[in-house]
Amino acid sequence: MDTRTALLTAAVALLVAGAVGAVAAPDALTDPRERDEPPGQIDIAGTTVAPGEVGGETAELRLGTDLRHRGGTVENVTVRHRAIGAESGLLVDETTVEVGDVDFEGERTVNGTVTVEREGGYRIETVVFADGRRREQRTTRIAGVAALTPDYADTQVGFTDGTVWPTVAVSVVEADNRTATLSVSVSVTNRGDEPSDDVGLRLYLRQAESNVIAAEATETVGTVRPGRTDTVTATVEVPSGYNYYVDAALFDDDVLVDETQGVANLNPRETITANRTVRDVEFSVEDFEQGSDGAGAGDDAGAPQDRGTSGDSTPGFGPLVALVALVVAALTARGRR
Repeated sequence: MDTRTALLTAAVALLVAGAVGAVAAPDALTDPRERDEPPGQIDIAGTTVAPGEVGGETAELRLGTDLRHRGGTVENVTVRHRAIGAESGLLVDETTVEVGDVDFEGERTVNGTVTVEREGGYRIETVVFADGRRREQRTTRIAGVAALTPDYADTQVGFTDGTVWPTVAVSVVEADNRTATLSVSVSVTNRGDEPSDDVGLRLYLRQAESNVIAAEATETVGTVRPGRTDTVTATVEVPSGYNYYVDAALFDDDVLVDETQGVANLNPRETITANRTVRDVEFSVEDFEQGSDGAGAGDDAGAPQDRGTSGDSTPGFGPLVALVALVVAALTARGRR
């Protein structure tokens, strides 16, 4: 056998041996860097909450969960969201998002939704699972859901909220002993970025003492340019000598979108003011913070206490007053003798 044939035979033998070794021990050809790869880690980098579709009774909350991944692949990842009533503690809605195997490096946002009633507040609990095992949890607190405007009432036209300029202005056009003709002017503002569509204005004049509707009127608020304020005027006739509440409302396709109130004082001996009660409600989102119980924080913690008097002391009486009372009693007894 010559040298060339011997070399070829040796090379074939090595190839066969390598193939047999790879079949018998597949891990022998594995990249050492892959064997040294750390186990995968996944956690929550941040969460966001935004309003979705809003109806008359319920509101959709869009939840964004930023997942942060490091190391090897994390298999079978799911994200569960639970909406729990802040006061009742009852489960309102629950949804689970299937993410699958996670092998990206860095962060990625996973979106989900829950539906809640448009009242009260809620606690949103977001949990990340991997192969059915809990990996991370984040809790977010939601308040002021009632402040979200339903989609059917979403219009940018509303009554002007001025400090000096009146929203509802009433003037007397003509009056006699029986009736009075009033001119009612109402200011509306377009707070949007586009010209508004037509909306309806309805006016009721209620007699203050009896609460009876004395007159009503309907007008159309035409197109209002963005950021502009227009005035709509209506004329009504009411019995003279009485005071009236002027109730004004804006309707978009028979949906009440805004309301306000003014007054018309026609009784010279008595006046009334608009009985408007305004309570600001805002939609807010904040991370839940667990409060710690401080030492000595009882039911009366923070209540002002008078450290100079005991609990059974009588306000307004002191040693000097008691001494005077004794002297007066002694003098009285001596006089009787």
